[in-house]
Amino acid sequence: MDKKYLLGVDIGTSSIKVVIIDENAKPLGISSSSYRMITPDQNSVQIDMEDMWNAYLKCIRLLQEGKKLNLSKVAGISISSLCPGLVAMGENGEVLVDAIIYSDRRSTEEAELILNAVGKDRLFEITANTAMAGAMSGTSMLWIKRHLPEAYEKTKYFGHLNTFMGQRMSGKFAIDYSNASYTNLFETTGGFKWSEELCEKTGIDIKKLPPLHDSTDVVGGLINEDLIKMGIPKGTPIVIGGGDTACATLAAGVTKAGDVCESVGTTNVLTICTDKPNFDRGFINRCHVVKGTWIYQGALSHTGASYQWFRDNFCQDLKDKAVGTGKSAFQYMNEEADEAEPGSGGLVFLPYMLGERSPIWDPYARGVFFGVSLHTTRKEMNRAIMEGCGYGLRQLSEIAERVTGNKMKEFVSIGGGAKSETWAQIKADITGKDIIILDMNDMAPVGAALLAGVGAGVFKDVYEASDKVEKTVYKVVHSSKEHVDVYEKRYQVYTQLYPQIKELYKIGSESCK
Repeated sequence: MDKKYLLGVDIGTSSIKVVIIDENAKPLGISSSSYRMITPDQNSVQIDMEDMWNAYLKCIRLLQEGKKLNLSKVAGISISSLCPGLVAMGENGEVLVDAIIYSDRRSTEEAELILNAVGKDRLFEITANTAMAGAMSGTSMLWIKRHLPEAYEKTKYFGHLNTFMGQRMSGKFAIDYSNASYTNLFETTGGFKWSEELCEKTGIDIKKLPPLHDSTDVVGGLINEDLIKMGIPKGTPIVIGGGDTACATLAAGVTKAGDVCESVGTTNVLTICTDKPNFDRGFINRCHVVKGTWIYQGALSHTGASYQWFRDNFCQDLKDKAVGTGKSAFQYMNEEADEAEPGSGGLVFLPYMLGERSPIWDPYARGVFFGVSLHTTRKEMNRAIMEGCGYGLRQLSEIAERVTGNKMKEFVSIGGGAKSETWAQIKADITGKDIIILDMNDMAPVGAALLAGVGAGVFKDVYEASDKVEKTVYKVVHSSKEHVDVYEKRYQVYTQLYPQIKELYKIGSESCK
C-alpha cells in the first residue's frame, strides 16, 4: 500500500509555512515564504491575500522540487492560521477586504460600541471574551460596516484566514469553532453557534457569518486548478483546521484537561486545556481543535517582537558580528544578557509594544522601560526585555492556577524562541516552574496536517494523531531559588506599574492623532 501524505499549511503574521508529513506523523519536508503586509499607517495591519496565496503555491513548489515529493500521494490538506485574520469575501470567494489581523487598531471605537451595546458581563457570559480592536474580529466587521459600507453590502461571508483558504481550495465557505471563538459573535461557552442576540445588538448580519464546523471536518474536495496542476489529486479532502496556537499545542500533546504548553515566537502564549467552560477575563478563551475541550490562552502579544525590535534598533554591531559565524545575533544578545545581574539593575520592562491582550486588554498600552538610571547599559535593557516576558508569564500562570485550582509545577515549551536557554532559565526562575523544552519547531503546520489526517481518515482521532508525533525533549530547565528575592521585588513593580499609568496611555494616544 502506498504511503499517504498529509499537507498542513500555517499562515503567520508575515509568512506562510507548509509541511508534508506521512501517516506516522513524520515530517518529510517544510518550506516557508513571506508575503506583503499592508500597513499604510500605525493603526492598520492587513495581509495582501493574493500575495499570500502566491506564497502558498511557492511553498508547495519548493517541497515538490526541493524534496522531490510526489504530490499525488497527498490524502488531505488542512489549515492553521493566526487568529483573527478577518477577510470579507464576495459571492464567489473574491476578496473585498484583505485580512485585518489581530494587531490592527482601527476598530477601537467599534470595540467600545460593542461593549456598550451588549454589556461587558453579557458579552463574556456568551463568548468568554471581551471586545478589543483587532483581537476579536467582530470589531473589524463593524468597522467595515461603518467605514466601507459598499464592501459590507457586497460581502457574502466574513471569514477568517482558514475560511479564505478553504474556499479558495474547495469552493466551500466554512469556519471552525476555534476561530469562531475570536469573533465576539459565537456562543463559546455552550451552544456552539452564532449568537442571534449578539448579531442583533452589534448590527452584524448573521447571514454574513460562514457555516460552522469542527476542526476535523472536511468542507469539500479540492477543485483549485493551481494545486491540481502541481499533481495534488482533484477531490483531495480539504479540512478546515483551526487557530495556529491550538494547532501547535495539538502537535505538542495538549489534548486533555490539565495539559499546559508555552509557545514562544513573535508572541508568547501560555495555553491550558480544560474540559469545563470555566473562564477568566484575563485570558483569551476559545474552543480547542480537540472536540469537547476548551483552551485558556494567555497571549503576551509582542514579547518576541520586542526582542527583535531591540536587535534591529540597538544591536547592529551584534548583527554584523554574527555574519559568517554560524551564530545568530540573538545568540550574541543572549550572551550579553547573561552578563547583566538578575533584576537588570532595577530595570523593569512592560512588553506592551502595540497594545496588549491578556491580561490587561488595552489597545492603547505601549512598551515601558521603568527604572532607567545613569548606570543602565544595553545589557540591562537586553535582559529586562527577557525578564518582562518572565513576569508576564508568571502573572498568567497565577491566573491559570486560580481558575483551575491546580498548582502548576512545570510546563512544556515549543517554538522558535523556546531553545534560548538564557531566556528559558529566566522564565523558570521568575515563574518557579520547570520548563521542558521540546525539540519541536514549526508545530502549527504539523498540527494542521494532523487535523487533515483525522478528517481524511488516515488517523482514527485527534488523540491517535497527536500521539504519533515524536516529542523529543531538547532540554529540561529547572527553576532555581537563587534569585527569588530580587525577582519577587521586580515582579511587584511589574504588576503594579500598569495600573498606575494606564490612563496616561490614552492621553499619549490622543497626542499621536
